[in-house]
Formats: sequence, structure tokens, C-alpha cells
Amino acid sequence: MQVGPLVMAGFLASLVECVEALTIVLAVGSTRGWRGSVSGSVVAIVVLILIVGAFGRALEQVPIELVQIFVGGLLVIFGLRWLRKAILRSAGVIALHDEAAAFAAEKRRMGTASGSSGWDLVAFATSFQITMLEGAEVVFIVLGIGAGGAGLTVAASIGAVAALVVTVATGIIVHRPLASIPENLLKFIVGVLLSAFGTFWFGEGAGMLWPGTEWSLAGLTLGYLLVAVTAVRLCRVTRQKGLDAVALGKAS
Repeated sequence: MQVGPLVMAGFLASLVECVEALTIVLAVGSTRGWRGSVSGSVVAIVVLILIVGAFGRALEQVPIELVQIFVGGLLVIFGLRWLRKAILRSAGVIALHDEAAAFAAEKRRMGTASGSSGWDLVAFATSFQITMLEGAEVVFIVLGIGAGGAGLTVAASIGAVAALVVTVATGIIVHRPLASIPENLLKFIVGVLLSAFGTFWFGEGAGMLWPGTEWSLAGLTLGYLLVAVTAVRLCRVTRQKGLDAVALGKAS
């Protein structure tokens, strides 16, 4: 069998998983901080490499469904927490985060003018989990493509590594424009994405057959977005009614 098609198969199949991981890592890094987000992904990749080196094909016996349920459930929890705060801030129920004040406070705390550099365990854990999940799926893809022999596994691995390199390069290019987006809008987007991705993976782990497979992610994302936008409007109406009632009470 020719090596070229195997490398391409490994590249394209792995690229899908890498892009899904990149989406979450970029979103988390833009809202929670790049230090924790990037560190989580790097540590996950190192852990995966060590596991593959130690156990190799024994990994085929590990049920990926359990990983999907665990990670998917955690992502839904994180996503809904962030989305709730973003909704309340967008509706004016709680104050928007004062980024300038937070920056000044962090400068005073760190004693430097270089900006915020604190460690964020949530960012680290979220990026670690998503990279581990998608990385595990890449490992299974490579093992599946290379099931016919060691040479086939090497070819599929080359494609997977190439996909990782392309994804990392894309992340380096894209992360700066993302950093210029207002924080609450980013957190709104992150909440929607985490909730949608988490729901998708939890459902896959639980045995659900999503229509259109990974195209269902677009539907889940749109669904969460519509619910969130509706929630913002309802919260605004409720808040305004409360303010009107208070004003009416003072006037009387």
C-alpha cells in the first residue's frame, strides 16, 4: 500500500480533532489567560506521548466512551457557569468586569508593568481535558489506520503530527485578534462553545447517534446561542420591570 494516502488520511482525520481542541483552547486562553490554557494543552500532549510510548496498542482496549462522558460532563458544567455570568452581565443584572481596574490591580499585586501573569487552574484544567480527549481520539485514529502493520502506523503518525503542527501554527496566528474582543462577549462565546462541545461528547459517550455526526456541533452551538440570547432579553425585561416598580414606589 502507498504511504501517501495513509499520511493524508492520518492528517485529515487528525486535523478535525485538532481543530476542535484548538477552538476551545483559544476561547479559554482569550478569556482566562494564555499561560494556563497553553500549559494545559502542552502537558496533555506530553502525557499522551508518554502513554502511547509506554502502552502502545494496549490503548485500543481503553473505552473512549468513558473519557467522552467524563470530559463532556465537565465541559458542560464549566460552560454553563461561564454562560450564566455572561448572560447576567449582558442583561445588566450584574456589573460588567472592569478590565482596566483589574489590570491595574494585578500590576500592583505583581509589582510589574508587564500585565497579568497569574496562574489559572480552571484554564489549565479545561485545556488539559479537551486536549486529552481530542488527543486520545487522534491516537485511536492512528492505531486504526495503522492496524495492518508498523509501517502503516508510522505513516498515519506522520499525518497526525503534521495536523498538530498546522493547528498550532493557526493558533499562534489567530490568538492575537481574539485578545482584542471585549471580555464579556468572549466569555459569552466560550460558554456557548463549551456547553455545545461538552453536550456533543457526553452524548457520544452515552451512545447517542448525532444526526450528521460532527455537523451536529453546529446545531448544538446555534441552539445554545439562541437560548442564551433569549435569556438575556428575558433578564433585561425582568430587571426593567423591577426598576420601574422601585421608581413607582418612590414616586408614590
